[in-house]
Amino acid sequence: MSLAGITLDKLLIIAILAAVLIGPERLPLLAEKLGGLVRGLRDLAGGARERMREEMGPEFDEVDWKKLDPRQYDPRRIVMDALKDDPAPAPPGAFEAAASQAAVATVAGLPSRASGPMRFDDEAT
Repeated sequence: MSLAGITLDKLLIIAILAAVLIGPERLPLLAEKLGGLVRGLRDLAGGARERMREEMGPEFDEVDWKKLDPRQYDPRRIVMDALKDDPAPAPPGAFEAAASQAAVATVAGLPSRASGPMRFDDEAT
């Protein structure tokens, strides 16, 4: 049994140390508080799940939550998937239109950006 690197023998050692350090008088009280904290966290998570189900409606059950798990993130796989995808072909004539606009802007001495005049910083060097 391993949960995040904590094995059963490590858990047993922690329990024995806690019993010795805390003492038998206070141990039941602390165990009760710990149980209440765990129940409260579980209720909080359940309440959040129910609230999401209310707000999202039927789409909540359709979401593939395992796909959104950050532990599934592998940058190598993402890059390989992106390299495998073929880019969408450009519509016919799109390259020629962009090239002709750039040529006209260059000949006219205008900036090649269509968003307006070229910006610069007065305070730079």
